[in-house]
Amino acid sequence: MGRGCVRGDDHVLTPGRYVGAAAVEDDGTPFPERFAALKARLDEQLAEGEELGALIQAKLEGRVASG
Repeated sequence: MGRGCVRGDDHVLTPGRYVGAAAVEDDGTPFPERFAALKARLDEQLAEGEELGALIQAKLEGRVASG
C-alpha cells in the first residue's frame, strides 16, 4: 500500500478503507425475506427478555419481602 493508493482514493484516510474485510457470500435470499426472519428472531428475543426481566423482578421482590 503506497501513497499512490491513498492519492487514488482522494486522500481519504478512514481505517476501514485499507484494512480489508472478508467478502461475504450472498446466500441468494432476498433482503425482504432475510429482514423479516431477523425481525421475527429479534421479536422473540425481546419477548424472552421481558419474561426474564419480570422473573428477576419477582425474585428480587421476594428476596426483599423475606428479609
